[in-house]
Amino acid sequence: MTSKFDYFIVFAEMRTGSNFLESNLNDLSGVRCHGEAFNPYFVGGPKKKDLFGVTMALREEDPLRLIDALKENTKGLPGFRFFHDHDPRVFQAAMSDPRCAKIVLTRNVVDSYVSRKIAWATDQWRLGDMKNAVKAKVNFDPEEFEKLLGRLKGFQLKILQGLQKSGQTAFYVDYDDIQDLDVINGIGRFLGVEKPLEALSGAFKKQNPERVADKVKNFDVLEKAIAKIDHFDLGRIPNFEPRRGPIIPTYCTAARAPVIFMPVPGGPDQRVRTWLAALDGVAVEDLAQGYTQKSLRQWKRKNDGHRSFTVLRHPVARLHATFCKHFLGDGPDVYSKIRKYLREAHGLPLPDAGQEAGYDMASHRAAFLGFTEFVKGNLSGQTSIRVDGSWASQAHLIQGFGQFMLPDHILREDDLATGLENLAQEVGVSAPSLAPKATDGPFTLDEFYDDEVEAAVRAAYQRDYMMFGFGAWR
Repeated sequence: MTSKFDYFIVFAEMRTGSNFLESNLNDLSGVRCHGEAFNPYFVGGPKKKDLFGVTMALREEDPLRLIDALKENTKGLPGFRFFHDHDPRVFQAAMSDPRCAKIVLTRNVVDSYVSRKIAWATDQWRLGDMKNAVKAKVNFDPEEFEKLLGRLKGFQLKILQGLQKSGQTAFYVDYDDIQDLDVINGIGRFLGVEKPLEALSGAFKKQNPERVADKVKNFDVLEKAIAKIDHFDLGRIPNFEPRRGPIIPTYCTAARAPVIFMPVPGGPDQRVRTWLAALDGVAVEDLAQGYTQKSLRQWKRKNDGHRSFTVLRHPVARLHATFCKHFLGDGPDVYSKIRKYLREAHGLPLPDAGQEAGYDMASHRAAFLGFTEFVKGNLSGQTSIRVDGSWASQAHLIQGFGQFMLPDHILREDDLATGLENLAQEVGVSAPSLAPKATDGPFTLDEFYDDEVEAAVRAAYQRDYMMFGFGAWR
């Protein structure tokens, strides 16, 4: 046997036919599968506490030691079965190792769930002869099934992403396929076996060959439950925004109070910083910022009881503030090149600085709606312009925070005074008054907002509206 692999892993679950598959793999010349080598409760098989001298305690200390032991002590190519609740350290090691062959065994989740329920009810997990079969009908539990479905889908997605990111491939096989001798021999060729099997293993028999309707007492409940499951995830909102980091240099801390502000670009940044400075009676310039991960960790260690927060702004108000700040007038915050692009490529009636004559409210409204349409395409990856943080979705930005730390509180601008007052109380200081909202010009949102504006912004920020429950701006 000549193989490009050092060992193999069979990704499977309970009641997917993994025992039958293992018995056939072990009939292949030069292949030896060692059961559930990393099951949390045994090593290889029920009641087994060690494998090749590696005890459960040694395995817990260093799981890769057992993989080394399998390689050293197995005559031929060693492998094992691995389920979603087995040691995650082994999953990471196997997925990153191109010398580990991956076999992915799947089964219709309803069949698997019902088979599992029957096995629990009858305590019969394997069947060598049909004369010993124990029959039972079980109840279908919709909530239990949905939890199982979520776990299995999550694990399969984890496998798929691991293969994609490492540039590897796997041998995918379904429960029904393992009854096919040619498929088993195909797995053998994948592993490097030169001599094919002449017959399938007879060690195990299908335990419950009846229709699902004949095995479930409340089949009508099962039908209703699975009819509600969106197999194609039709309600999913596609997300094509580039991945974002935590933007730690923009975080700022109060002068003395143990409070960290994690601003979302496009939000009421200056208003919050003014409040944060007033918390200790200092100027805004005295607030500490420009942190790195190292320096922020040091600050957190020195400030017991610290609290962090960020502030959400309604998407309509946020996008209008961003539009006014970056595309009207002049100054360091204006994106003059993108403004020119919007004017020439998208026909937005945007004036250059000093040429605002004739830019009236109708022009402002048209330009804002045009910008909103651009943002919608930009967030969907349909433009050549970068996705700027000031109009990136708030859900995506806050998700980026989580790469380092998540805020203790996500406050909302519409109820900011109350939120900040509660925050100050948590850290044991008096809350200063909050400055009134600043107005964005040259025309305020109140002057032209209507249902069309709301609908346009909602179309651009479906994810934010859904994630944070935003209603209409007013």
